[in-house]
Formats: sequence, structure tokens, C-alpha cells
Amino acid sequence: MPVEGVRLDSAHLERLYTRLGSAAAEDFLSRTMEDMAVQLAKLGRNHRAGRIEEVRQVALVIAAQADQIGMSIVSRVAGDVEELSTRNDGAALAATVARLGRVGETSLMAVWDMQGLSG
Repeated sequence: MPVEGVRLDSAHLERLYTRLGSAAAEDFLSRTMEDMAVQLAKLGRNHRAGRIEEVRQVALVIAAQADQIGMSIVSRVAGDVEELSTRNDGAALAATVARLGRVGETSLMAVWDMQGLSG
């Protein structure tokens, strides 16, 4: 299985903490990451079920969430999924959905590790 690199926008996270304050930023980050994990699972289920319009909609949500917390790679790959969901290229969509799953999971784990929230 391919391994995806992770790159978090630390400047974006710093601005978030400065704007919201430490406690509110931690809460926002945690809630957003929890929902992103739910959305990634939902994306996979919708793709496996062939619900392409739902795949497109969930990819848009993931892209917006990733933008909010400085996960630029996740946002870009989610945008790719959204774009591919409008084309008739099932193989490319399947590959990109799989990549989004890997990038999303790896990025979420990196932030959880950074916050000391993982297992």
C-alpha cells in the first residue's frame, strides 16, 4: 500500500490559535478532525455503493474542513475527488478516493499526535 507524506500548514494553525485562543482553537480543531474522520468514512461508503453525487458532496465538505485546519494536501486531493466525480472515469475516481483516504488518515494522525490525542 502506498504511503502518503503529510504536510500541515503550521502558520495556518498558529493563526487559528492566535485568533481563537488556545482552548477554543483546541476545541475547534478536535471537533473538525472528528467530523473529518466521519466524512472520510462516509466518502468511502458512498463510493463503494456507487453514490457518486454523494461522493462529490462529501469531498466538498472534506476540502472545506481541511482548509479550515491547515491540511492543504487533504484539501487538494478532496478537490480532485470532487472534480473526478463529475467525469466518467471510474478508475481515476477510485484511485483518488483511495488516496484521499490515505492522506486524510495520515494527516489526522499527525495532528492527533501533535496534540497528544492519539492512543
